[in-house]
Amino acid sequence: MPTPTHKSATPPNVLLVIVDQLAAKWLEAAFDGAAPLPNLEWLRDSGTTFRNAFTPNPVCSPARASLATGLPSSAHGVLECGYRLDPAIPTFMRELQRAGWRTSLHGKLHFQPNLETFYPDYRQYGFDHTDVTEDVRVGPWLDWVRTTHPLHYPAALATVWMTMHPALRTEPYAGLREDIEKARRAWRWASDERPLDTAESYVLPFPEEVSQSAWITDRAVDRLTAHSGSEPLFAQVGYVQPHNPFCAPEELLPLVNEAAIPAPVPAEWASDPNAPTIFSSAKRGPCATYDEAGRNARQIYFADLIHLDQQFGRLRQALIDSGRLHDTYLIFTSDHGELLYDHGLLGKWNRHYDACIRVPLLIAGPGIAAGAVDDSLVELTDLAPTILDLCGVAEPRLPRFEAADASVRWDLRALHGRSLGRIGSGEHPAPSRDSILIESYATHWNGDADGFARTLRTARYRYTVYGDGSEQLFDLQVDPDEQDNLVGRAGTESLRTGLSRQLLQALITRDNPPPGAGLYARQGW
Repeated sequence: MPTPTHKSATPPNVLLVIVDQLAAKWLEAAFDGAAPLPNLEWLRDSGTTFRNAFTPNPVCSPARASLATGLPSSAHGVLECGYRLDPAIPTFMRELQRAGWRTSLHGKLHFQPNLETFYPDYRQYGFDHTDVTEDVRVGPWLDWVRTTHPLHYPAALATVWMTMHPALRTEPYAGLREDIEKARRAWRWASDERPLDTAESYVLPFPEEVSQSAWITDRAVDRLTAHSGSEPLFAQVGYVQPHNPFCAPEELLPLVNEAAIPAPVPAEWASDPNAPTIFSSAKRGPCATYDEAGRNARQIYFADLIHLDQQFGRLRQALIDSGRLHDTYLIFTSDHGELLYDHGLLGKWNRHYDACIRVPLLIAGPGIAAGAVDDSLVELTDLAPTILDLCGVAEPRLPRFEAADASVRWDLRALHGRSLGRIGSGEHPAPSRDSILIESYATHWNGDADGFARTLRTARYRYTVYGDGSEQLFDLQVDPDEQDNLVGRAGTESLRTGLSRQLLQALITRDNPPPGAGLYARQGW
């Protein structure tokens, strides 16, 4: 395989911050006045914002695997949560590691099922150092609370919501399971002061510095400031928030300007005869009528964005203190969105509305245009080739058999994603796409075909076909809230036919380049 080469004598550092379940829509609302985010505003003003960035699969594990490998779900094999990413598949962090970067992970990665272990070993994917804590909360963070903040340990136990974890049914964890169940039975989320809090949306029951987010930041800051070697750094900081259960420090709630949060988009599908049947069935997943409890949940969600902004500010300060800010690329994104009562729905999965599939993407660093906005259609698979390109590290390649001289040449692109290049500099323009393909392969509660969805998202339209055969087609230019499904509407037949053909073409070409696992050489025998 080709030997990676750097573009400059001083390779840059990279700080990738990925939060969980943040829609671009809600970050934009915060920037428009719903919540003060001075540190992320600094990042926006210092770099380039991609306003049309999409997740290729709006679920944690598949989206994160696509970000790391530059491949769609069909190529890396992680179709939904519950799959394990094969360590044999190249990741950009392993390519950086091989090229001399010191790599670290802090927080959530989710390349292995949350229900498999409390202590996943993610070093095999290309990390020299890991500090892991994920949705389940049991593991290093909870251990740290027990030993360092024992007074708050019962409250931390009460926040463990994955009580279905199989390990808790085994003998080594029998005592822990009893402690968790006892803590959850004893805890009262609602109070006279906060009567609307529930186990799904609550203020933190312990000080901010004990939070999972603060724990993640503490360890990332330690890594950024302690490294004294000459090697460049790559640090991936993965926050579990603002994934549900929504939780935020109580002192941040008054900073939220609720009047600036967009009102929930109505559930148009309820009166749409062409809407997906899954939306009106018991298998549609989390949904709720917006009421005072919903208003409270939204306020907590936006307060958590303030908390995450503070954490990002601490990371930025660590780069300043260590003298690294000037030669570090900072990337902020999310794995997928959160509907947050839009269309009467919560969560993500196969409901491919804007708040589910469009994610924030902000990039700043050496040579990147400041305060720029890019409206190109991009996706999370673009980050792997982009990071390698910015660092001057060669992409992984696929072998091709050359019959003329009976040789195998590693000269075919292996990545589906496209490098965004020197963003805003004109050196390499952002990739030009006509559309983005977004896929869902069932959900936690519905493994049937009607839980599947395939979406073609163009600059103007969102066209989705569901596993039950139903369809949605929205003209986002005139209907940005996706309230008027054009399927079945007179005069739209040719538009629907054209988008259907374009979706079919996207599905056919999705696996070009094809998966490299098990490949001897393309065009071979």
